[in-house]
Amino acid sequence: MIINPYSFGITYDPDAQAFITAAGITDNTQKTAINTLVVDMKGYGIWTKMKAIYPFVGGTATTHKFNLKNPADTNAAFRLVFNGGWTHSSTGALPNGVNGYADTFLNANTALQQFSHHNAFYHNTDNSGIGLRSMGGAQSSASVNFRTTIETSGTTLTYRDLGLTNAETPVTANTLRGFRASSRTANNNMFIVKADGTSTTPTTTTATNALPALNCYLAAHNNSGAGANYAIMSIAFHSLGDGLSAAEGLNLRNAVVTYNTTLGRL
Repeated sequence: MIINPYSFGITYDPDAQAFITAAGITDNTQKTAINTLVVDMKGYGIWTKMKAIYPFVGGTATTHKFNLKNPADTNAAFRLVFNGGWTHSSTGALPNGVNGYADTFLNANTALQQFSHHNAFYHNTDNSGIGLRSMGGAQSSASVNFRTTIETSGTTLTYRDLGLTNAETPVTANTLRGFRASSRTANNNMFIVKADGTSTTPTTTTATNALPALNCYLAAHNNSGAGANYAIMSIAFHSLGDGLSAAEGLNLRNAVVTYNTTLGRL
């Protein structure tokens, strides 16, 4: 006789269970993946640094909207509201690159620290289109911004991270697929965690400006209240929060890769 272990009940981490309940997740593989992600992030000591975690699990706009860190269906809990064209599936959420973006309701100025913040994401398709595309964030002027962007030129992608134009850290790669994170841990320490978990040499240009008093968007950036630089790629994870050290960025990358491996969507 084959015994179904789930018939005996499995105890999940309370934060994982809260998300599973709120999002209505019923698939056991998805439940396990979510639980492992939470347990790994807590084990690495980075759970408390997160303000919003979007695991994009469940395959629908309803399940994709919830913030794993606080899975209440409210603006104050930073749940997503999808705008424009999106396709939701088991692999993640795919914007149309024309007018698709998600509002996080996370105000960069009030929810994040001025000189300690990160913007992390995992994509399982490449971006389509030439020119500047935003992975997410907000900008009220050229000198007041919190966003991570890429510039596509031919077959090469150049990643640009948080901060002023003269404080960017370009990273050239051939694909957008996989994990990336932009992190600032001090006013003069900003770097990108690359797909393999290694980090760029920190940019030491001193930043002095406050973060924009705007909600952060995903798949575009909030340009003074309007979407800008729309991107088109399948999003399988996104997080916003306090600055991560290079070691913490590697740990987050490993946790996210494990999560998406379990879901079969690398």
